[in-house]
Amino acid sequence: MEGLNRIAELRANVFGLNIEPELERFIKDMRDRRDINHKQNERALAAIFFMAKIPAERHGVNISNLTTDEKRELVKAMNHFRAVVSLFPKRLTMPN
Repeated sequence: MEGLNRIAELRANVFGLNIEPELERFIKDMRDRRDINHKQNERALAAIFFMAKIPAERHGVNISNLTTDEKRELVKAMNHFRAVVSLFPKRLTMPN
């Protein structure tokens, strides 16, 4: 996870990349009510916000209204999930 966070820092500092447009797209997609998985997407998004230690009353705000620290914590939480998913079993099966 530290490596993913370090890479995110380098992308911002060295290449001047701004994550905000990508975060906006991601959150918009996750909140899309037309998506058949909308309920599960909302739950997953809430889990990410929770991991980022963003208070529940702020989970519905636009990315532009989050503080810089909140955005940093959001990226860290997303990197944490990315690292955890890589540990999932390779061939998941449903129990009988």
